[in-house]
Amino acid sequence: MIELLEASHLALEGENILHEAKAFSTGILRERVSSLDGRLFKRTVHALELPLHWRVQWFDIKWQISLYEQREDKESNLLELAKLNFNTVQATHQRDLREISRWWRDLGLMEHVDFTRNRLVESFLCALGLSQETRLSSLEELECFILVIDDVYDLYGSLEELECFTSAITRLSTMPPNLFLSSLFSLFSLTGKSDASRWDSEQIQQLPECMKVCFQALDDVIHEIAYDIGKDEDWHRVLPHLAKAWADFCKALLTEAKWDNMGYTPSLEEYLSNAWTSSSGPLIMSHASFSVGHMNLEDVADLLERNKDLIYNVSMIIRLCNDLGTSTAERDRGDAPSSVVCYRREANVPEDVARKHIKELINQAWKSINAHCFGNFETPFVRTFIDATVNAARVAHMLYQLGDGLASRMVILGGKSYLQ
Repeated sequence: MIELLEASHLALEGENILHEAKAFSTGILRERVSSLDGRLFKRTVHALELPLHWRVQWFDIKWQISLYEQREDKESNLLELAKLNFNTVQATHQRDLREISRWWRDLGLMEHVDFTRNRLVESFLCALGLSQETRLSSLEELECFILVIDDVYDLYGSLEELECFTSAITRLSTMPPNLFLSSLFSLFSLTGKSDASRWDSEQIQQLPECMKVCFQALDDVIHEIAYDIGKDEDWHRVLPHLAKAWADFCKALLTEAKWDNMGYTPSLEEYLSNAWTSSSGPLIMSHASFSVGHMNLEDVADLLERNKDLIYNVSMIIRLCNDLGTSTAERDRGDAPSSVVCYRREANVPEDVARKHIKELINQAWKSINAHCFGNFETPFVRTFIDATVNAARVAHMLYQLGDGLASRMVILGGKSYLQ
């Protein structure tokens, strides 16, 4: 029954027999779980909480080792190698975390923006979940800034200030190439002298000091990531693509801020048409597409275009998992409506019915994603990009599985090692 339940999550569109298998196996396991014990009980609870296909494998590895250790027929040498591998990889991740911590500290941003969440470790963990085999350092920096900019829109800026901030970010994405070229030589620290070509806009000067600092830091990091990706030859061609992804993200956040300011609750369809972008999914995947291999810009653009359905569905899962995990707390704080609230008001149903509907939307999104998981890939880079994109959905599931779980996976980084 456990294996049938796991297999049912690999369903594609129209495979109704697997939908029936999921309902059947779930019912049987929930009915019998209280009478089980030992390894079988743990496996059943684990599968009912979240299927393996929806889990980030590395986040789950210590649980798998512990379960295997309880088997009577375990291979001692295999178990020892698994523990040794965990220790080695964990040590590597801890070293990488120290590096990104130094970068974040040297940036000095948190000294100027005390209203935002300082969740460096959790941001590192999100980036780690996308690619465990290859370190994508640009995604670590990206994840840190996503939280900061999200808090600028959610917690700090007035609507007028947010409109100015969004206009400034949008201006970056439309800057002529000659200004991009000149700006390479003016990357500066937070206390340095700014480049007038990027800072002479009226929108910037109208912002509070802390929002100016946020814009300056984000501007610098976008340029640095573009240079890391494109090097001397192509960085100025990469830059507009990254800046546009940030502009789209900020525009979506601004739309939500306007709804909140008006006290407006959109329909679920209207909410989701904006929320898949504000989820940060397209922003993350835009950066990931440049980071997974040595592809020219035309190939990257083609990769994103051919996989836009995958990016949409993964982004939808990021948003819907976030809403399921945080909607109650956000409602109590008076934040902007989530998908749960939008559907509850639109359909005039209780919250448990609305949450069930959102979970079904997640199931439907996974069926579309599965079609990409099992396809043929012409190059290793495409395979790496698909894996990283699908892993973004898995990260969302595991982070918000028990609520706002950004701090729930520390065992991967700081948990006890297996000492031989």
